[in-house]
Amino acid sequence: MIRFIIQYILKHFKTMSVQLIYSVLLMVFAYKSPNTPVWAKRIILGGFAYLLSPIDSIPDLTPVLGFTDDLSVISFGLVTIAGYIDNEIRDMAKSKLAALIQGVDTTILEAVDAKL
Repeated sequence: MIRFIIQYILKHFKTMSVQLIYSVLLMVFAYKSPNTPVWAKRIILGGFAYLLSPIDSIPDLTPVLGFTDDLSVISFGLVTIAGYIDNEIRDMAKSKLAALIQGVDTTILEAVDAKL
């Protein structure tokens, strides 16, 4: 029973981690895009500041829960600037993610793309 619970947590932890990395990459490439307005770039910077902040509402040392708040803030930023994330930015983020992590399940990325 405990083994099943640990496997379940690790599976969802990996999914959330890949989604967070993909979301951050989308925001990085959107920030670099000349089509992204200044107000959207400020939202991106605010999301990154929260992600990198040493003082979080939920410490990142807490398994699983530590990533949920970061993923939520980044997801909110993504949805806010969704109009400036085009297929070119998605393709660049996916290729960079594939270079960073081998064998990424693309169905995990579809959940992020569906929010946009």
